[in-house]
Amino acid sequence: MMRITQRAVAQNSLAGLNTNLAAYNRLNERLTSGKTISKPSDSPTGTNTSMLTRQGIAGNDQYGRNITDGTTFLDATDTALQDMLSQLRRVRDLTVQALNGGAQSASSQQAIATEVSGIRESMLGQANQVVQGRPLFGGVTGGSKAYDSTGAYVGVGGANGVAVQPLERRISDVETIRVDLTGPEAFGDPAGGKDLFSVVKSVASHVDDTTALSDDLKDLDGVLDGLLAAAADVGTRASRLETAASVNSSQALNLTSRLSATEDVDLPKTIMEMQMQQVGYQAALQATAQVMQPTLLDFLR
Repeated sequence: MMRITQRAVAQNSLAGLNTNLAAYNRLNERLTSGKTISKPSDSPTGTNTSMLTRQGIAGNDQYGRNITDGTTFLDATDTALQDMLSQLRRVRDLTVQALNGGAQSASSQQAIATEVSGIRESMLGQANQVVQGRPLFGGVTGGSKAYDSTGAYVGVGGANGVAVQPLERRISDVETIRVDLTGPEAFGDPAGGKDLFSVVKSVASHVDDTTALSDDLKDLDGVLDGLLAAAADVGTRASRLETAASVNSSQALNLTSRLSATEDVDLPKTIMEMQMQQVGYQAALQATAQVMQPTLLDFLR
């Protein structure tokens, strides 16, 4: 027959109390931190899921920054193109007006030439806009301008035999989008002498020559069509970015919800379990106190 000593009873009781207390402390820690996982050993599977989810959140945040950056470029490009379209239409109106040669005095022709030249300078300024330290229509140039003061293209890509090197932004795991537009793509290739700035300059110099102006008007229409096509292309890409931003926002919400489901405690459940553990611990204390009451016989053993 196995003899159970007072010491054995005490040790077993203490071990049971420590187990109950440890379980209570774990629940209290979860309730205090609001997290079910404080170290990997709490849930190896949950820890792995949490790490993957956090990695997804970080990647999605970067895509969001890329979308914002791309939107900055495309919005600036679209604004510049719309302004230049408005100015180019004014040049066309003035060209048509100048074609009425018999109804125009020399001073009126000079006024038209001056206004057209001024509009050309304004459009050159628009074409040389700088966004984030780079010319908006300059391609991959390291310079500060896309066009020089004469209207010659000094950017890189799309002219002079240099292929366009698109500026792209990755907006998801599977999609990238181009966010720039070179000058030759928007305003025509200067190699043929029929780009926007060459044609407008020609108009300014031909206000007294209706024959030459007729050819200039045709060239203006060609440049206008190219500018409209460029604006439509930029608008389409901007719309894609807008959709991508919406998807990115939804993905961020989904990933955050997934992380919360993995790490966050269920407060009602945890509170109930903690209260049950506390009641059990107190009951164990009372029972142990009864069992552990020493008697003279216990000392004699």
